[in-house]
Amino acid sequence: MYNRQESEYYRAKMKAARRVCKGWVKPADLPSNAEIRDEIQVFARLYEGDGRTENLREMRLEALRLMRVLRRYRPRLIGSVLTGHVRRGSDIDLHVFSDSIDAVTLALDDEGVVYDVERKRVRKHGEERVFTHVHVKDRFPFELTVYASNLAHFVFKSSVTGKAIERASIAELEQFLAREYPHMDLEGKMAEVEQHVDRFQVFEALLLPLEDVKESRTYHPEGDALYHSLQVFDLARDQLPYDEEFMLAALLHDVGKAIDRLDHTAAGLEALDGFVTDRTAWMIEHHMAAQNALDGTIGARARRRLQRNESYDELLLLAHCDREGRKCGVEAPDLEEALDYVRELSLTFGE
Repeated sequence: MYNRQESEYYRAKMKAARRVCKGWVKPADLPSNAEIRDEIQVFARLYEGDGRTENLREMRLEALRLMRVLRRYRPRLIGSVLTGHVRRGSDIDLHVFSDSIDAVTLALDDEGVVYDVERKRVRKHGEERVFTHVHVKDRFPFELTVYASNLAHFVFKSSVTGKAIERASIAELEQFLAREYPHMDLEGKMAEVEQHVDRFQVFEALLLPLEDVKESRTYHPEGDALYHSLQVFDLARDQLPYDEEFMLAALLHDVGKAIDRLDHTAAGLEALDGFVTDRTAWMIEHHMAAQNALDGTIGARARRRLQRNESYDELLLLAHCDREGRKCGVEAPDLEEALDYVRELSLTFGE
């Protein structure tokens, strides 16, 4: 469960029991959900260190921000962000109450939030129910469960403890944060949080116009610049699947072509300023020179300048991916998949 191979306690317990005991096990002999949750927290403290505490505080502030956006739908924070049982990749779980899912998504649209709507059928005790979840893609992932407005005061039971689920309204969360972080200027921090721009939304906004940038068939027989960028990203992911900076350089190296075709590198770097690391920016800045390095047409002094950078080998690898990502009809991830991969990597290993 810590590695998210399983998300349901029952399935995780049965799988572990079969693996350890090689046979049937009495349910009473299995650990409780609460005991498993506590052991997962031991793992989290062991492997995530002090960063987990800071991460938890930031998640709670982000929860309050979105709850304020959805104030009219009486949002309630539940789950690990409230109780403190977070680990890498944890969602921020909110209950919201509305008779119209469109009303909730319209509020998210007004804020420029990226999300997916999922309707999940669940059969329990012979009864089938449909749950509507809104998965928000932001600095931290959110899962909003939308209930009918008349259930705002319904007492939900926890699958972990079997007792009434712990939850907090906006006012209760504000009071909770004041108690937990007495030296924090809450409204000052909230102002910072509200000004935060999700860099992945910026990347998406810069990449989408590349679909309309038609390349020269001589050098780019694959067609548009977005298809090329996604091919290059896919090749880069195959080479260095855990190097976020390298993969972002591969994905974003041509974003300037939708801004200024005459100097796409400078235009792209200006648009990305503040949203990518210095290492990613360096690889984007020199991705054209790297092509000359591969061809042997670069001057000796220019080559030595590039070689002094510790990411020179990755720059040459990027140039190889750039060349190979020019094929017609090959499969490439869509833009959402590419951004989701890097976002998940960032959440797992830290920004």
